[in-house]
This record gives sequence, C-alpha cells and structure tokens, in this order.
Amino acid sequence: MRAYEKKRTWKIVILVGATIICGVSLLYTRHLVKSLAVQEDKKIKLWANATRKLIISKPDEDINFLLDIIKDNETIPTILVDEKGNIITERNLDTSRIHDKQYMDLQLKLMKAEHEPIKILFDEVNGRYNYLYYKNSYILTQLKTYPYIQLGLIAFFAVMSYLALSSSRRAEQNQVWVGMSKETAHQLGTPISSLREWHNLLRDSDKEHQEDILKEVDYDIKRLELITERFSKIGSEPVLKAENLDLVIDKSISYLRNRVSSKVDFSIIINKVGNWALINVPLFDWVIENICKNAIDAMDGTGKLTITINHDPDHVYIDITDTGKGIARSKFKTVFKPGFTTKKRGWGLGLSLVRRIIVQYHKGQIYVRHSDIGKGTTFRIVLKAE
Repeated sequence: MRAYEKKRTWKIVILVGATIICGVSLLYTRHLVKSLAVQEDKKIKLWANATRKLIISKPDEDINFLLDIIKDNETIPTILVDEKGNIITERNLDTSRIHDKQYMDLQLKLMKAEHEPIKILFDEVNGRYNYLYYKNSYILTQLKTYPYIQLGLIAFFAVMSYLALSSSRRAEQNQVWVGMSKETAHQLGTPISSLREWHNLLRDSDKEHQEDILKEVDYDIKRLELITERFSKIGSEPVLKAENLDLVIDKSISYLRNRVSSKVDFSIIINKVGNWALINVPLFDWVIENICKNAIDAMDGTGKLTITINHDPDHVYIDITDTGKGIARSKFKTVFKPGFTTKKRGWGLGLSLVRRIIVQYHKGQIYVRHSDIGKGTTFRIVLKAE
C-alpha cells in the first residue's frame, strides 16, 4: 500500500492513541494519588495521636502498641517541634544529615508549605502543644510527577510521529513531481507515436492518399499544441467559457476512437440536447481523455465505453461507464489521491489531475458513482449548467 493511503489512518491512530493514553494515565494516576494521599493523611493522624498518648502516658501503662504505631511509619517524613519551634525529633529523613541545621531548617520549611501542622497536646494543665509537621512520602511525590513525565514522553512520541508523517508527505510530493513528468511523457506518447506512423505511411503512399494522411498529421500536431496548452494552465487560473459539452465530448471521443484499440466500442448518449457549461476546453478535454484511457486500461483494450450526458436546470451530468475490472467501494475516494494506481508501471497522477481540474478550476464534482468488481465502473462529473 502506498504511503498516502496510510497517512490519514496513521494520523487518526496516533491522535486517538495519544488521547487514550493521556486520558487513562491521568485519570488512573489521579485516582492513585488521591487514594494514597488519603491513606497517608489517616496514617499521619494515627501516628500523631499515638505520639500524643505516648507523651502523656503513665509510667505503669503498656505503651508497646503505641510504639508499634510510631515505628510503623517508614515512608512519611515528619518533624516534631515544640511550641517555640525547636526540633524535638524527626523521622524518615536523610539520617546522614539530620544534624545539619541548614538541611533540617529546609525540610521544616518544605513541610510547612505542604501541609498544616498537627497539634499534639502534651500538657493538659497548662495547655501546651507540640507541632507535628510532615510532607508527602517519596512514592506519593513520584506519583504526582509521573503524569508530567509521561505526558512529556507522549509529546515526544507525537512529535516524532508528526516528523515521520511529514517525511511521508515530502515523499508523496516527490512522487507527484515524478508522476507529472511521467504524465507528460504519457500525454506526448500518443500523438508522437501516431505522427511516426503517419510519417511512414506518407513516405510509402502515393500522392492520391497523401492529402488524407496530411490531414491526420495536422490533427496530431494540433494535439501536441493542446497538450502544451494543458500543462501551461496547471497552476494558474484558467479562463472558462460557455461551451456545448455535446460537441466538446464528441470531438474528444472522435480523436480517441481512431487511436485506441478497435475492440473498444465507444457510445455517446445525449438524453437532453443543449448541455452547456462554463469550461476550459483544453483542460476539460484532458479530463475526458484521462478517464477514458483509464477505462480502456481497465478493460484491457476490449469492451464498451459509454458516455451519457444529461442536465437539469442547474447542473450538467456526465457519466462515463466502462465494462472493466471495477473498483472496490473502499477505494472510491482513494483513486483520486496522488500516487494511487493499479498498474504495475503506473504513477497514479491521472485521476488526481482530473479531480483538480474539475473541483478546483471548474468548481464542479467528480466521484465514482457506481462500480462492481468484474463488471465495470461509472465515473460521474457534475458541472453547473450555463
């Protein structure tokens, strides 16, 4: 499958995947942080209550249970200070630095900024309190910062994916340029081959038939001029004039009929005469030629090609139907993308140019109206009636 066929799918996959990952990660991490914060809050209050009871316990009272509760806190950093702010004890801090006053003051400052202290009454008679300061455990802190790290990784993934898609787009653009050169050669191929054959016939024929041959040579020379005019109009705004599509299409088909396989049966059906529209004849003729040549290729040079022209008060409808291989429904839009082709040696620019000419230059529509695998395809062109 070509790069352009995957590009849109990969964009959607990347966007949806990144969104799901972000959403699930943030929600789940938030849930974990909230649950752990609640548990730590309960734990530190239990620890503070055990500390208070230990302080006011009587000498003969069993305090083993209280000691177990205090020892159970192995994750939450705490500092117990007196009413004057002097540090009484600490827990779960860096043991190598607990005698460093600067370090302890910094930890106490961080704890004051993070949580309100828990008051611990130790002198009921005089109403004196100690104050327990604490901060989140290392695990809880990591969980709070984890989503930002993960979002950074996701952002990195998204940027790398975007760069990959951009590279794919550049490759597609390069493919279009190569395709344009191939399309030029393809367009020139028919009249040049025809001229070569006429030249051989002219050299070997008598004077009686030379006039007819020269007339065909003149057709091919004009065709080369037309091709030059077509390519000169790509990229610029063409001039549109009111033209009778019945005559334009008949002239285009007449040229093709004499230069393709005789096993292709051409038929033009005009349901209502007088199908006028604003068109640029060289470009519109290119559209008809490209679709018909694709149809002939799809029929392997043998089959029936029918062009049906109809109109209503507002629009002109041109249906081009072949009896070729058909197109899968999933490819109805893809066939107009640059690079799409079913030919082993094709460059897939013809229908892309056709769509550009009809939609961008003629403000019309073109689409696959109907197709059956193994039976044929109908392309429909819709133009504003004039």
